[in-house]
Amino acid sequence: MGRLRQLEDALLVLLLVVMIGVAVTQVLLRNLFDSGIYWGDSLVRITVLWVALVGAMVASRDDSHIRIDLASRFVSEGFKPWLARLTHGFTLVVLLFFTWGSYQFVNYEYLDGAIAYGDVPAWICEAIMPIGGAVMSFRYLVLLIKPL
Repeated sequence: MGRLRQLEDALLVLLLVVMIGVAVTQVLLRNLFDSGIYWGDSLVRITVLWVALVGAMVASRDDSHIRIDLASRFVSEGFKPWLARLTHGFTLVVLLFFTWGSYQFVNYEYLDGAIAYGDVPAWICEAIMPIGGAVMSFRYLVLLIKPL
């Protein structure tokens, strides 16, 4: 698991650097030289998607997603592990729906032969959705079945 953490962290940093670098380059090229990178805006949009999903994967590894934690303030300490299990189960169900839906979407994009930019197929750029959903689903399944 240590290698996976390092890979996720490195990928997230790389994506952030690329996203910020291309966005800043686009702004500078447009404002200073009336120019720009033809595929720059598309790449920034795609890296935003990848940053969001890889960031969600990173947050799911420690169950550190943003949460509305009102119910745990009103339940007893003995019930909190069961409440956590209930929320992990709900999260798992939502992630399974997301994973299945995004897989179908990416598959349709593959079958359609859609192009994201240049010669890059759209399905490659969107593949992070079912992959991220599957990774997060697995992590929440583990959280769901781990002993109280």
